[in-house]
Amino acid sequence: MRKTNDKSLKEAIEQMLNVYKIKRKYDETAIVTLWPDLVGKSVANRTKELFIRDKKLFLRIESSVIKNELVLMRSQIIKKINDEAKTELVADIVFL
Repeated sequence: MRKTNDKSLKEAIEQMLNVYKIKRKYDETAIVTLWPDLVGKSVANRTKELFIRDKKLFLRIESSVIKNELVLMRSQIIKKINDEAKTELVADIVFL
């Protein structure tokens, strides 16, 4: 039987990430890792650079065709990322 102040490991880790102000960085790293699942392997394989800074997802795509597709899908990609992170992690996408 759990005491009222006992926490699950997940709750304890979440609390630690928030206390040390590293939850955002953890979420950003998770999204970079999940990139192939979010956009598909063919797009991920052509992604040469990917990082998040100041709520902006920075992308360098080697294929102009795929880059144009991603520009058109910008809002869907942002929604997918934010849904996955369960917070507003990305507000815009910048193509390098």
